[in-house]
This record gives sequence, C-alpha cells and structure tokens, in this order.
Amino acid sequence: MSYGSGNSGDYKKLKGQMIQVTDTDPVAYAGSWATGGALNYAREELSGAGTQTAAIAAAGQVPSDTSPRSRTETEIYNGTAWTEVNDVNNGRSIIGCGGTSTSSIIAGGYDQDSPAGFRDETESWNGTSWTEITEINTARYGMAGAGTSNTALIFFGGASDAARDLTESWNGSSWTEVNELNNAKREIGGGGIETSALAFGGRDPSGPSVLAHAETWNGTSWTEVNNLNTARYYLAGGAPGNSDGIAFGGQTPSHVANTETWDGTSWTEVADLSQTANALGSANRSPSTLALAFGGIGGGSGVTTQTEEWSFPSAPVVQEGHL
Repeated sequence: MSYGSGNSGDYKKLKGQMIQVTDTDPVAYAGSWATGGALNYAREELSGAGTQTAAIAAAGQVPSDTSPRSRTETEIYNGTAWTEVNDVNNGRSIIGCGGTSTSSIIAGGYDQDSPAGFRDETESWNGTSWTEITEINTARYGMAGAGTSNTALIFFGGASDAARDLTESWNGSSWTEVNELNNAKREIGGGGIETSALAFGGRDPSGPSVLAHAETWNGTSWTEVNNLNTARYYLAGGAPGNSDGIAFGGQTPSHVANTETWDGTSWTEVADLSQTANALGSANRSPSTLALAFGGIGGGSGVTTQTEEWSFPSAPVVQEGHL
C-alpha cells in the first residue's frame, strides 16, 4: 500500500508538506505481553504490589508434595530481574497486598500447614524486612488490596466461613471497617490507592460461583460499574486509580489467558497472556499500559516462575516528511 499520491496533494496544501510514502500496512495499535525475568521460586496464590518496574512478590503456596506448602519467600523486581530479600514472618497464601516495592502491607491469607486455615496476621514491609503489626479485624483470605504505602491502604473482599463484602482501612496504626463492597466475593482482583480503587471478578459460593462484577472506590463508598467481559476468579491485575486498570488470567472454571483493560467506563478485551494462568501475582498499582504478571499455575505446566510484562504503545501519530 502506498501513501503520498492522490489525496496527498490536498494534504500538502493544508500542512505545507507531503506525508511520507510507505509500502507496508501500518502496524496495529495494540498492546502485547512479553516475557520478563523469571521468579526465583515457583509458587501460586502469591501476592504482589508496586509497578511493572518496581514490584514485590510475597508468600504463596506450592503443591501438596512439598513441605511446607505455605511459603515465606519475598522477591523484588527491578524491571529486569527478581532478587530474593527477607522472608515474611508467617507463611500463607491468597493474601491481600498493597503499597509499593519499598513500603507495603500484606494481610490475612490461608495457611495450608495449619488447621486454623484462614488468618488475620498483618505484616508491614519497609524495603528491608517484614514486621508484624496489628491484625485485621476479620480473619479471611482471597481479598485484594490498594494503597500508596504501608501507612495508607484498604483491603476488600475475601472469605472466611463465607465470601465477604468487608472493606478495612489502615491508617498506619489501626484498622477501621468502612463501607462494604456491593457484592461479597473472594479470590478477586483489584488495585489502586486508598482513595481511588478498583475491584473485579471473584466468586461467591453462596450464589453464582464465578463473577464478572466490577466496583470502584472513591475513598468513601463502592459503586457498581460495568462487568468484565469474562467472569472469572483467581485472576490478577492492577490499577493506578478507579478510572484506569487491567485484569488478566484467572479461572472460569478452566484456566484462561484473557486480558481486559478498564477506561473508567467499560472493559475492553485485548491481547491474551502467552499462556493460560490462574492464582498468579501482579503489580497492583500498574496502569492499563504497563502491567506485570508473575507466578501462578500456568498452561498445564503446573506452578510456574514465569513473568510477563504488558505494554501498550503511545498513541499513534501521522509521520510526516519530505519525499
């Protein structure tokens, strides 16, 4: 295909120069996933926070033929590779996590090696080590988190004896129950900050087992918004706030690779992960243009160390120049 002839003369009159001739079709304006640096420890149901170039992965679990199943490993990602750092104090999986790679909190979770099951332990990360702090008010697992640091976060959803609609806010010293989600759900995706967050997907055993629900948080209350295109749980994703976000992977109940982006109004299906994956971790403050997926159960290969980086090109522009 060739541009620069025919109507290009009219364009020249308007712009004062001719547009560039090209003999190939333009490149599609779309995002894609690429392989990143592998985790040091393969695990599923791990938690994550931060951004694509500065992320933290903590805890998780491994298959039943390994002991202990509930893991304590923590790793930091610098945009290229994962580095092992100090472990969490209490091994568990399906933990809520929020903050950054240098200042974050994990809360709740499920201990596969303890008859107690779901947990209320909370730990704070200062960039070097984990410190046990005040427990969340309601022990549960499978919730999501959002926040700017280890002194300002919210955690939402989850389950104990049943799926929960609870939201708890952390101010650096104590937990406060605030307005609930509109739909109780566990194993959900989410991200954002403590005053502007996004929750999506999950499941509720007392009703439909797989949910497409999405809700936004404005610092005071949750509002139901347009559903995901594909209902799923054990999914991951991120958001810098409630008007931008991304959701990927999960279970429908089969493993899926679907990726969707949120623009503040609706969800759009975009390019899939390179393999189906569920129970994976993510950098939960990543925008829809730069996301990070890691670990989980991948495409029939079992628990994986795989990391994938999502990128979306800047808006296309017309290339202009003299022939």
